[in-house]
Amino acid sequence: MRIVIAMSGGVDSSVAAALLKNQGYEVVGLSMQIWGNYRERCERSCCSPSHLEDARAVAVKLGIPHYVVDFRNEFESKVVDYFCREYLCGRTPNPCIICNDELKFKTLWAKAQALGAERIATGHYARIIRESGQYWLKRGLDRSKDQSYFLFGLSEEMLAHTLFPLGEYTKSQTREMAKSLGLSVAQKKESQEICFIPDNNYQEFLKKRHPECFIKGDILDVQGRKLGVHQGIAHYTIGQRRGLGLFHEQPLYVIKIDAVNNNIMVGEKKDLAAKGLLASGGNIDRFSGIIRMQAQIRYRHTPVFATLYPLGNNKAKIEFDQPQFAVTPGQAAVFYQDDTVLGGGWIEEAL
Repeated sequence: MRIVIAMSGGVDSSVAAALLKNQGYEVVGLSMQIWGNYRERCERSCCSPSHLEDARAVAVKLGIPHYVVDFRNEFESKVVDYFCREYLCGRTPNPCIICNDELKFKTLWAKAQALGAERIATGHYARIIRESGQYWLKRGLDRSKDQSYFLFGLSEEMLAHTLFPLGEYTKSQTREMAKSLGLSVAQKKESQEICFIPDNNYQEFLKKRHPECFIKGDILDVQGRKLGVHQGIAHYTIGQRRGLGLFHEQPLYVIKIDAVNNNIMVGEKKDLAAKGLLASGGNIDRFSGIIRMQAQIRYRHTPVFATLYPLGNNKAKIEFDQPQFAVTPGQAAVFYQDDTVLGGGWIEEAL
């Protein structure tokens, strides 16, 4: 069986490719060039020259063909434009999820089919199982590296054509395998930044594209009284405490961002507690009735028990068993049953 694997030049995708070849698959490596601007300052990007060279070197070492495909236009329109649009609306975007849905899987799968492949694979730490004829996404065995949160939008059809070779391994095991295979990327550091943001300075990136995100406005308290002046809504996110420039007897946190009126609201920590949230989009429409599940409202959030109430039109209300802090519009709410991903959507507002 021919399999196309996305190769970023990192240790994870490199070891995933090696595992697939050792399992007898005909493996084709494919690297995605997704960002061309700021190339000199974006060396950490997964499509920088050095990363593409690393991917090519691994492919040569493994004896598999390797191609680079140009996805820059798709990335600009589907990921970068979304990223900027969310900040304009006073929300906190999650571009990695959008990139996974629109590029690393949908577009990659289309390219793979053109190459005669029957499956695609990536180096994500997640698992796919088939039960009673249905495909399900599950957490990776290594909970500290589990990436199922970023993959909740994958359809069952896409899961049926996808492999995650690292799902049963830990990160330390992956590095050991890379070392034993003699791969040059065995000790390569991971990038923690957004791949298209030079020096991880998203404010400067936004200023060049949307300076209107940085028009000053009012900082209000929960009673609507003006406490100060903010430096532009793109500087803030829900739950933020630092950088407010306010003096108050109690610590103050951002609890609401109003892009329409260009103001932010601050309050004490207790004001950040939410009993639930409204979510939309994603694959919420797969839920036809009330369900009990565990909700995860950001990547490093510990899932909590909650109840989902479908509202129709791909929307739902989520009620937590216990109040949660810093429920952030623009982030994903992903729903689990133990280790199995049931689905998810985008947070619209806290309740």
